[in-house]
Amino acid sequence: MSDVTIIGAGELGGLLAHVLARRDAVGDIRLVDDAGQVASGKALDIMQAAAVESFTTRVAGSSDLAVAGGSTVVVLADRVGGHEWQGDDGLTLLNRIVRLAPRSIVLCAGAHQRDVVESGVRESHLPRARLFGSAPEALSSAARAIVALEVKASPRDVALSIAGVPPDQIVIPWDDATIGGLAATRLLDEPARRRVAARIQRLWPPGPYALASAAAKVIEAIVGRTRARASCFVGPDDSLGRRARAAALPVRLGPEGVVAVVLPELNGHDRVALENAMLL
Repeated sequence: MSDVTIIGAGELGGLLAHVLARRDAVGDIRLVDDAGQVASGKALDIMQAAAVESFTTRVAGSSDLAVAGGSTVVVLADRVGGHEWQGDDGLTLLNRIVRLAPRSIVLCAGAHQRDVVESGVRESHLPRARLFGSAPEALSSAARAIVALEVKASPRDVALSIAGVPPDQIVIPWDDATIGGLAATRLLDEPARRRVAARIQRLWPPGPYALASAAAKVIEAIVGRTRARASCFVGPDDSLGRRARAAALPVRLGPEGVVAVVLPELNGHDRVALENAMLL
């Protein structure tokens, strides 16, 4: 069965370990942090809930990054008492992970780790299929909730994705969105869509609970538990001769990571907005 190593036992890392364990999505979860006693304590706390919440996933804590070797997925989360792994620290950690676990998929779970994805693909030459971020899916979830409120429906009835670079360059493919099987553009006029888009923009960055749930959804798709699509930060693709940057795109996931980008048909305005967001 698949196993996951979460780097960072801060609030996000601890929540993700618990969410994954409750879903029984993987066989083993290793929570790693320099503050090893904190990681072990959180792992023990989660395991003590196993009998109550009826899951069989094993959770362990460690201060040794070497335990990431051989993991199906390695997740970059947040330090105990600190912030998400990002910037130069994030890239340095990423390079260490790649040396220890060269075949693992690396998932950046934080809202501020788009730069780690971009630097890892461009500077460290990691495959964009095996290094990506799940935070945009948390924003997509919030967007579905807001749209549901606007039309007095259930969020489960809303199918909608997010693209672009949050928070300032968010693209919502409205022409592809549906509510209860009906085109969202039939139920939301242009002023309503603008109002919803403005509210969504203010929801960035998502909180740790939303980020943990989004990362868990992505991991479940990677290990084959679901076939759900998700909005993820995907690394830049410079193959067309233009310098691009990492951006949120709807993707299909599988055992090799990002199987395909599944960007829907965009109208002229949205296509130009997305191109502007993605180009350096």
